[in-house]
Amino acid sequence: MKLLDRARLALAVIVAKTVPPIIRKLGLGAGSVLPGEIARRLHPNLLALLCEQVREGVILIVGTNGKTTTSLLLRTILEENGAKITHNATGANLINGLITALLFDTNLLGKLNADYAILEVDENIFPLIVQPCQPTIILGLNLFRDQLDRYGEVDAISEKWQQAITPLPLTTTIILNADDPTLCYLGNNLPQNVLFFGLTESELYLEEIPHAVDSIYCPACGASLDYQGVYLSHLGDYDCPSCDFTKAKLDIYSPEWGQILVGIYNKYNTLAAALASQALNIPTSNIEKTIKTFRAAFGRAEELNVNGKSVRILLSKNPVGMNETIRTVNEIKQQGKAQATLLILNDRTPDGTDVSWIWDVDTEQLVSQGGTIIISGDRVYDLALRIQYSQETLNDAQLNLIIKEDLKEAVETALNHTAPDETLHILPTYSAMLEVRQLLTGRKIQ
Repeated sequence: MKLLDRARLALAVIVAKTVPPIIRKLGLGAGSVLPGEIARRLHPNLLALLCEQVREGVILIVGTNGKTTTSLLLRTILEENGAKITHNATGANLINGLITALLFDTNLLGKLNADYAILEVDENIFPLIVQPCQPTIILGLNLFRDQLDRYGEVDAISEKWQQAITPLPLTTTIILNADDPTLCYLGNNLPQNVLFFGLTESELYLEEIPHAVDSIYCPACGASLDYQGVYLSHLGDYDCPSCDFTKAKLDIYSPEWGQILVGIYNKYNTLAAALASQALNIPTSNIEKTIKTFRAAFGRAEELNVNGKSVRILLSKNPVGMNETIRTVNEIKQQGKAQATLLILNDRTPDGTDVSWIWDVDTEQLVSQGGTIIISGDRVYDLALRIQYSQETLNDAQLNLIIKEDLKEAVETALNHTAPDETLHILPTYSAMLEVRQLLTGRKIQ
């Protein structure tokens, strides 16, 4: 490495290790992005320089939902099997966040001591970082509509992914969710070794296809797909009546596996991490042991004890994600273990400024169970209107709707409406999740 490059790298390391503590001390955030932005200006090729130091390889985890939970599970499995991991654990998944995380784990000379780098990556910037990262494994979880003001439709994103992945070495392992027709079709058209995960459990089918679905048409010919059943949004068992496109053969048998946390989406996260671990030759018994003892990432079905009461935070940032959290909450309500639910809707940059997506959420399913619903957030009245229009499903159930503009008051009210033997479910958008954790624990991210 040239002397100038060494100097730039040393300066970038200093920035990465000194700026975050200052930012946190001033209460300006977690400091997970700004150091990477400064370092990138000092050394434009920094991401590639850091990734090439990883001994066994870089693992990129991409998709709309489930990145943080899957990343943490895979990291835990590998660490419990002796591997040294570098990981953007704060969830900062844009380029600057990736660089910040990698730099934080270097020594003062910029040397990165890691067997694997596990990087969860925003689906829109994924094509930009594939070449500099040169991943050993790419794990694609799903593609749903999310922040349409930024990303556009899922087929356009998939095309960009294919263009980015195709030039990679044929030795690269691609792991995709076959239950998602868009990703299944992507895998069929890649030259690399592709492994597929998905569900084989018809007893988990939804009664009907939700109206907020994205990819029910054949990606090969455009015909409407025939679904034998759906597990979540457009994810399910399907084939095309007009061409030979069908769900790919799976490389993991879901009934043989338990799952982490609650919800169908976490069964997908479990299978994804398990298949990636198997691809890295981790013994199945070791993978299963980790799954049984796994703890949630912050805000992803994370459970807290607050003043003797159980609280579960379920990040809800798009129609599919929120529909699944509602499904989970209702199952627990039907067991008599939940009464109050707190919904929080923000429209800040991390959330997406377009909140029209709430009209694609099946809030009627939540309202139909009755109980107490507290709502808050920057767009509390948009959410209140959505809940108001959902009340025709109440039937004989009784709904207690409480509107609180102040988030602290909303949390206190929700806790007051939660009995000691019940669980309070909080369904926040991303920025709201950070605020809620700050209120409940004194920390935004642990």
